[in-house]
Amino acid sequence: MTMAEAATPAGMQQLIIEKLVGATGATDKVMGASRSLAIRAVPLVAKSINEGLTEPVDLTLKTAEVARIADIRPGPGGHHAMTIAPSAVSADALLLLIDAGAIAVLVSALFGADPDMPTVPIERDLSPTELALVNMVFHQMAVAVNGTGARSLDIRFPIPPAVTGEELQKQLLRDGPAARLVFEVSTATGKGTVELFMPHRVLLSHRADGSGGDRATAAKWGAHFGEEIMRSAVRLDAAIPMAPMTLGELAALQPGQVLEMPRAAQAETRLSAKDKTLFVCEFGKLGTNYTVRVRHPYDAGQQFIDGLFPG
Repeated sequence: MTMAEAATPAGMQQLIIEKLVGATGATDKVMGASRSLAIRAVPLVAKSINEGLTEPVDLTLKTAEVARIADIRPGPGGHHAMTIAPSAVSADALLLLIDAGAIAVLVSALFGADPDMPTVPIERDLSPTELALVNMVFHQMAVAVNGTGARSLDIRFPIPPAVTGEELQKQLLRDGPAARLVFEVSTATGKGTVELFMPHRVLLSHRADGSGGDRATAAKWGAHFGEEIMRSAVRLDAAIPMAPMTLGELAALQPGQVLEMPRAAQAETRLSAKDKTLFVCEFGKLGTNYTVRVRHPYDAGQQFIDGLFPG
């Protein structure tokens, strides 16, 4: 709903009704859409998460219920992490919350902890590494939930980074009815939960029923503008990684000085556009022209994991 629509008496009435009973009074319709969303997303999320872990984890849907958006805020003193992702139609289209138990399970699975030792929930502030892992999991969940085509939620990527501690408690939440999905992340020695909240109006507005004609028209125009965008010229930059050096060594560099490159530098050239890395390439030469050969798409998640295990 646009600001102009909300300013009309009918629009204001619709917003008030939504805050009280949701976008529809049919709870079974909301729950049906929620379960369909979960059934579609769970295998995709489980697959993408496990691809980046040393040991596999199980992801299962525990509950699907009607709730209020404000219910996502955990009590003070815990060590949760949360993000609120906007979409084309809502500033809070997707809310994700993970508890300390699930974070501990994921960290243990990432670093290959002893499978016979029980996973101990985190009882301190989350570290940068733990938050980076949470962000990777939240991104994968958002991609799976977002979907494609007429049923896409049009979530805006990249989603905001997760917040924790006092920053989480300070988050402003627009209260209203939502669908709440609770997923359990578990191994043989530990478990935790990830909660997903989605406002009724966001969940139901992207069901492919009732308004298929409008969405088809929007999709047609979207495809048209997409074609125009694809014709736009973009500057590409290729960068060869250098060996790390100290600030002192950097300050001592002189004109004409020769720097040694890592042995695998030519095969790790990064191709980027507008400061966003797109591909990992191999630097070379063809005749009198310098070239780069695309090896594979750049994977930020894999880069994060590789950074945790240098060498």
